[in-house]
Amino acid sequence: MKRHLISAADLSRDDALLILDTADELAKISERSIKKLPTLRGRTVVNLFFEDSTRTRISFEAAAKRLSADVINFSAKGSSVSKGESLKDTALTLEAMGADAVVIRHGASGAPHRLANWVRGSVVNAGDGTHEHPTQALLDAFTMRRRLGPLDGRKITIVGDVLHSRVARSNVLLLSTLGAEVTLVAPPTLLPVSVGSWPCEVSYDLDAVLPKSDVVMMLRVQRERMNAAFFPTEREYSRRYGLDRERVARLHDEAIVMHPGPMNRGMEIAAEVADSPRSTIVEQVANGVTTRMAVLYLLLGGADLGGEIQ
Repeated sequence: MKRHLISAADLSRDDALLILDTADELAKISERSIKKLPTLRGRTVVNLFFEDSTRTRISFEAAAKRLSADVINFSAKGSSVSKGESLKDTALTLEAMGADAVVIRHGASGAPHRLANWVRGSVVNAGDGTHEHPTQALLDAFTMRRRLGPLDGRKITIVGDVLHSRVARSNVLLLSTLGAEVTLVAPPTLLPVSVGSWPCEVSYDLDAVLPKSDVVMMLRVQRERMNAAFFPTEREYSRRYGLDRERVARLHDEAIVMHPGPMNRGMEIAAEVADSPRSTIVEQVANGVTTRMAVLYLLLGGADLGGEIQ
């Protein structure tokens, strides 16, 4: 593996499978009464979050602590960043503190890439603007693999606000690397201009795609990033692109439903679908800790797991 994880495109097929296999091994620890390994004792992981995200930050914090790393949570609000300190100055401060890994979430696309030029430790992208969120794609792939087995040839449908979704971009890149066939379903106004160059198919008709899908991943409609009318009304969007009980009935028996969260219940996904046995939404949260443990382990530890998991 490379020193940083900034994009899902950084991962070869072998890298991705190594992370998923390592996460499988580490999942055994989550089932034990004492959920700790000494692997990263003495290492320091900094969570550098310029955007709010309770779920992702806590997930990374739990992952680092289960590997016995020291964790520093650095929130931009109320810090020197809010007083005008630049990202570079913050990076130099972290470097002076001896951070071995920096997990960064930032509103600007490309911020983790810039940070990687300024620190000696590993940089993990926890979401940058509308660009990427590679560990979310990894935990999604891990969840799919646990439910469905190998992903080669599996048909994955990603539905909704692709334009503003860093999760969609990372998932398309990673899942295609793992041999899955990805189809994006969205209104034309919620697809990026560059989508033609992505390794996936595009459809505007959710009902036509559902019967062939092994996985349906619903994306949150990110109204906070919208400064124009991307669809007529919420009711119209839900009617054409929402996943309700009638649409779920068109899926084959093995198919699963996913959502990266947080959800707009009743808009992109009906509450009864989100809480159904097909749904992996709660599993995804639990698998996030395990998968992020695997990423930190391989970036900072990298040794053979065999002896530690007995």
